[in-house]
Amino acid sequence: MARVPTIDPAKFAPALADALGHPGPAERVALGSLPAWAVRPDLALAVVTFQRSLDGDATLPSRLRELVRLRVAFHNRCRSCMAVRSRAAVADGMDDDAVCSLERPEEADDLTDAEKAALAYADLLATDHLAVDDADFERLRRHFDDGEIVELGAHIGFCVGFGRLAATWDLVDALPSAFRADDAAPWSEGFTAR
Repeated sequence: MARVPTIDPAKFAPALADALGHPGPAERVALGSLPAWAVRPDLALAVVTFQRSLDGDATLPSRLRELVRLRVAFHNRCRSCMAVRSRAAVADGMDDDAVCSLERPEEADDLTDAEKAALAYADLLATDHLAVDDADFERLRRHFDDGEIVELGAHIGFCVGFGRLAATWDLVDALPSAFRADDAAPWSEGFTAR
């Protein structure tokens, strides 16, 4: 049971509902932690605005950003984050095989070297950020310019911080059964597109 209250999407404050296009009950899982944020509609709207700013101004591919988000969600043990997939990422070539590759990204044949470098950076930021060193940045620079590295860092920072918060809220009640278990992983079946 969730540790914080959640608001039914049909009862979102008008400004939040407008910003989200008036989501219905069928979209509950795809909203991730927003039903909890909706307890404070002003903060929920700020989170939505910030996320849209990161996504809207992104230069990195949607597939790469979604793979990174899911890998961080796994480290955070954020089951509500793991249960959704970005439609934009799916349209950008992310499929179930790529998601399954997140279990062991360095060994994956279907991930690019750029994706592996981004995922390695995400792993460190999510688990041992002070271990990031010059060699990690040299690896990133083989695939990304400085602006892309900053964008990647902002994306990972958003995912680490807000994902850890959402994980502590234990927002699993509306999730498919595969994501309710403590040992859920992004490569579990039963995800919802957002």
